[in-house]
Amino acid sequence: MAEAKQKHPRLILRNFLTLFQCKELEFIHKSNSTVGYRPNVFSTTLSHLIATNSPHLVMPFVPIRESLKEKVEEFFGCEYELFVEFTGLISWCRGASIGWHSDDNRPYLKQRAFAAVCYLNSFGKDFKGGHFHFQDGEPRTIEPLAGDVVMYTADGHNIHSVDEIIGGERLTLTLWFSRDASHDEDAKLVSLLSQRLLHNNVPGPCLPLLASSNMYWFSLDQISHRQLGFDICWARLHVLGFDVYSYQDRSCDSDLSELLAMPLQLARGIELFNVEFVNILHALQVAQFYYWKASTMHTSKVQIDHGKVGVLSQSQMEKINRLKSVLSKDHQQAEMFFSCMISNESRQYMFDWADFASTVAAWEDYSSKLHEEFLRSLPYWRTHQSIFEVQSNGSF
Repeated sequence: MAEAKQKHPRLILRNFLTLFQCKELEFIHKSNSTVGYRPNVFSTTLSHLIATNSPHLVMPFVPIRESLKEKVEEFFGCEYELFVEFTGLISWCRGASIGWHSDDNRPYLKQRAFAAVCYLNSFGKDFKGGHFHFQDGEPRTIEPLAGDVVMYTADGHNIHSVDEIIGGERLTLTLWFSRDASHDEDAKLVSLLSQRLLHNNVPGPCLPLLASSNMYWFSLDQISHRQLGFDICWARLHVLGFDVYSYQDRSCDSDLSELLAMPLQLARGIELFNVEFVNILHALQVAQFYYWKASTMHTSKVQIDHGKVGVLSQSQMEKINRLKSVLSKDHQQAEMFFSCMISNESRQYMFDWADFASTVAAWEDYSSKLHEEFLRSLPYWRTHQSIFEVQSNGSF
């Protein structure tokens, strides 16, 4: 066994993350993801969250990063030697796969020493395909299960591959570690966070800002980039059953960046929710928060204010369709990529506008608490140039 560990150093930890942690990271990814680093892959990095005015969403990662780093250092015998090089949420959709490779097999990744992959959802329940294989050693094949983590050396001893995704969306939290301090992610993130503090240094909900529209536009055919594909934010709202309505009828003469950034409302069927969101990313965060917390949002017995929900007029429905034609050139492709394995019928049945109205306030409260935690932690991070968990009394 010791010899096998020496030849193919790897560690599998079951139930390393709680279900709550998995679901919270899933919420963060599905409400902030952008086009990823390879075909049919979508990602959410910590630097992206900071750049889009959601620095508070870094907070759920902090204790997990610390625990993973400690486990890697302990198992591989390199205590106090490692730096986190990269932290990101990565999802693989239909058609995504990766052939045999090691994580350091490209010249610009030679600094990479170890990898940790945390599975946030499960094979069979949430997606099909996507098994993780090592070329040699044991365990040879890993079936992704929510909460499990695999750690391994990022070198030729652990050449691996991932089977093609044939349905659903496979979601992971991935960290890479380096012994080279010049690749320390923390120092770069602390600098970005310090800059962001200048723009938003008071407690309260952080309203997200959009990045470049190119980061949200997905197309299988990059040559016909704008003629095909869809906007990721719109697509994720679409598979949850929402349409996007803007009273500013600029869908024909505006570029995509303007369309995504303008105030909008959400519709469902023939009903319009009369609450304005600052942009499509704001609407998406609230919608994904609703489906994360749906099981605990039981206010439907309380009558919703009739002014909050109205019936769409013909002209409003036409505006919705015009906007939809700009934000999606292929509705079926969007559904193929982002629809859950479990039928959305159950979600449609559970939906209630009263619950959703309550979610808007709950999302603001969640964001405010995380933002307060961020403001309390940042001075310590700036002092130490490192991101770590700070207790409410300032201890760590």
